[in-house]
Amino acid sequence: MTRYSLDELRQRYVVEGRPLEASLEEILRADGRAGARAILAAIEKRRFENRSEGQRLRKMLRYETLLWDQGQDAVAGIDEAGMSPLAGPVAAAAVILRPGTRITGIDDSKKLDANSREALAIEIKEKAASWSVAFVEVEEIDTINIYWAAILAMRRAVEGLGVTPQHLLIDAKRLKDVAIPQQAIIKGDTKSASIAAASILAKVSRDALMRTLDTLHPGYGFADHKGYPVRAHYAALARLGACAAHRRSFGPVREVLGLPPLPPWPLASERAGAMSGLED
Repeated sequence: MTRYSLDELRQRYVVEGRPLEASLEEILRADGRAGARAILAAIEKRRFENRSEGQRLRKMLRYETLLWDQGQDAVAGIDEAGMSPLAGPVAAAAVILRPGTRITGIDDSKKLDANSREALAIEIKEKAASWSVAFVEVEEIDTINIYWAAILAMRRAVEGLGVTPQHLLIDAKRLKDVAIPQQAIIKGDTKSASIAAASILAKVSRDALMRTLDTLHPGYGFADHKGYPVRAHYAALARLGACAAHRRSFGPVREVLGLPPLPPWPLASERAGAMSGLED
């Protein structure tokens, strides 16, 4: 093979990632040039990564697969985003993946960069049997507290689905007011593809909303830190005071406004009751 043909093969089978035909692979293995060996090494590396990703995805789908095998096709994963920020709403999403769905790269939204989340969100919406995103606004958070606001957002997300779920997989919480069989899974966004999908949609949707709030309330940096309690946000609070998007039930905001601290929410007994029966 000529140098040009090796360059062409590298473009087709390494850069573009096309499957390598067995007959062509034999020719490459018989070619002693460094370029041929490099092409084969890159292809082997991709095959190994694909096998590893396949194994990871099968593990991520173990909860769903067990339910699918029982004839429960409508399994919804649920997760929230934005409990700890000082500003903006809390978001939640519910996603029902079709049985057998595989979405390469799907994972806990916190492990992904913004571009990966955006791309995966598009694919999730395309491949899901149904999906829903819901918000609980700042005024509601300040009325019922952030813990119950997250529960309410999750319930709204479930109610917004176009398909009635047969089973819920939830990241470390239970929806006691929802009469659907459910599992609360600790770190579920790393263990269930459906929950991971929900975490991505909730995060992407909330981030987009925070970019909008940045234009309405300039100077706080909402587009950058999304309302989280980072140094730049504290500095902006000290400089500008609180705006309408800030959660007045949160300590740092209350301090800026000169309001007294609130008691911790929810009470320990309430947390224990809501978190009982969680699965590892």
